[in-house]
Amino acid sequence: MHARHLRARLKGWGGVGAMAAACALAVVFALAVTCTGSVASQASDPHRAGDRTAQARTADAPRAADDCEAPEKQTLSPSRADGPTITAIKNRPGEKRKLVVGVDQNSYRWGYRDPNGGESGRLEGFDIDLVHRIAEDILGDPDAVQFKAIPTDQRIPAIQDGRVDLVVRTMTINCSRLQDVAFSAPYFKTGQQVLAPKSSPVTGYDETLAHHRICTAKGSTAHAKLEEDRESGDLPASTDISTTVPNQLDCLVRLQLGEVDAVVNDGALAASQAAQDPTVELKGEAFTTEYYGVAMKKDADDLVRRVNQILVDFRQDTATGWQASYTKWLSATLDDDPSASRPPTPEYLRRS
Repeated sequence: MHARHLRARLKGWGGVGAMAAACALAVVFALAVTCTGSVASQASDPHRAGDRTAQARTADAPRAADDCEAPEKQTLSPSRADGPTITAIKNRPGEKRKLVVGVDQNSYRWGYRDPNGGESGRLEGFDIDLVHRIAEDILGDPDAVQFKAIPTDQRIPAIQDGRVDLVVRTMTINCSRLQDVAFSAPYFKTGQQVLAPKSSPVTGYDETLAHHRICTAKGSTAHAKLEEDRESGDLPASTDISTTVPNQLDCLVRLQLGEVDAVVNDGALAASQAAQDPTVELKGEAFTTEYYGVAMKKDADDLVRRVNQILVDFRQDTATGWQASYTKWLSATLDDDPSASRPPTPEYLRRS
């Protein structure tokens, strides 16, 4: 994720002012449609609260966070077999027979509604391609999806409460989150970076952040990293990290309004934000290594295994899989060479 690789291509976005307004409206809409009901009734979903013992944990289940050294490897081996979670999804009646997925609709080229996309307002992006792939494999129809816009800080609650079957929303796999949800194998590699105005004296994640206001998304790995580093002295004590927002895109709006001086975010997302506003740029190199994964309920072992199998196929499909999706959505904002973003060969707790 090098700043020199960034290509700020503003195809049809209509300028910074228009984009800021579009961002603000999109954020309001996302919050309005979030949390609108549950995925299914307790009678049809064996994993709802009150029936959490319906499926016993398997012997190779992910370990607790206190025994977690490589969170991206704490997942189950692939399988095409249906289990109770997938069966419940397939048995939903009529129009409810859909995969319910928590996504973002404000992350440019990841999960977003193109303002020039016409009346349909169809969600597009790298994450959305993966969602359609999962739905096609499980339900035989790539469009058998009910999308739910989920703020950054509501991704885990939405899974735990049964409002969604899974979350595909640039969600970093880490040990803390493994206490609350299960993850697939990684599908993307990234790292935290600083985004700031081109005219800013900030040069990266270093002492130049002193006396500056930093924005992060609430519940994000970026905010947790800033808190940890300021406590340890690796971040200047005068750095103001008090500004947190529900969604990552809100930070770009705050930056455009001059309410903060910089944003810390996943480099993959920050690059897309820089493409929306030519007055900002990535500063310095990525200072962490992180992996995105698909998040699901902890006891949804069959769904975890199925998604991992789908990811194997997605990576190997050169025509319409990972490489094709990267080229279509991300090469313009990251790099034509996806090697820095491609996750390593997955490792599982136990192969079966």
